[in-house]
Amino acid sequence: MFIHIGNGNVIQSEDIVAIIDCNLLSSSTITEEMMIAAKQKKKVIGPKKDAKALMITKDFIYFSTLSVSTLKKRSSIISTINKLDDYSEELT
Repeated sequence: MFIHIGNGNVIQSEDIVAIIDCNLLSSSTITEEMMIAAKQKKKVIGPKKDAKALMITKDFIYFSTLSVSTLKKRSSIISTINKLDDYSEELT
């Protein structure tokens, strides 16, 4: 399934590794090093301005203007839908 993460970006839910609040970026040297390395490899997508969350996927890092809680809800909805049993054949 796909999740719209803001700024016109849509990613596959199975590619999500982590969702981080942008306020926490400067609190960790490891995160800062990861961001520097990703920027050098041109693996960072989206503007940092007005970003509330950072979506880390297998291949890229996305800045999102949506909050961590909104992104978590969207990914949880996808997870719940995937766990539902398919009874569509029984309805016909």
